[in-house]
Amino acid sequence: MELTFNRLFTYLIPYLLGGISVTLSVSFLALVIGAVGGLLLAFLRVYGGRAVQVLMTIFSAVFRAIPQTILLLLLYFVIAGSINISAYWAGTLSLAVISCVYQLEIFRSAIESVDYGQMMAARAIGMSHLKAVFYIILPQALRRALPSWANEAAGVIKASSLVYIIGVVEIMRLAQYEIARSRQPFAVYIAVALIYFACTYLTNFALRKVERRLAIPDIS
Repeated sequence: MELTFNRLFTYLIPYLLGGISVTLSVSFLALVIGAVGGLLLAFLRVYGGRAVQVLMTIFSAVFRAIPQTILLLLLYFVIAGSINISAYWAGTLSLAVISCVYQLEIFRSAIESVDYGQMMAARAIGMSHLKAVFYIILPQALRRALPSWANEAAGVIKASSLVYIIGVVEIMRLAQYEIARSRQPFAVYIAVALIYFACTYLTNFALRKVERRLAIPDIS
């Protein structure tokens, strides 16, 4: 069966879209859980004691140095072996941990980019350190983190394709089924590429809109 426009858009893409809900849900949950964990770890990295900062630095360096496929498999077997959950949730949590490490660095950089003089000014008018962080530093840091966070969101969507190797039935798993049936890997992977391109492009487009709306005004 040769690759034709008709076959691509009337059969292959609709067939693979049968796994889009799993792909998007895995991506969304991993991104949100990773954001919460990454933000908390970023605050520990910036405001924690010396020992905590060193620990966070080592933690980040180790996880970012290991290929995502290896990390996914290691985390999958640790999580699945510790608690009795489905491959879907084990894969999602594994991706969340991986994303958490990258988001740690995104949020750390954003927090440190806020002028420390603002913290000093907040403390000078009687705000506690916690209130200054929550009301002064955090809102600015989140807005500054958006461009890098948008790239991470696209990266998580693409990384979600890895969960097929642990048995989660999403786009890539359906692609493997179709390749085994039709023996047309080129056509199938073209369809897969188009779907992931659409997902990442739309995600980046939407987040760019949010970024422009929340951009810090230039008052210089």
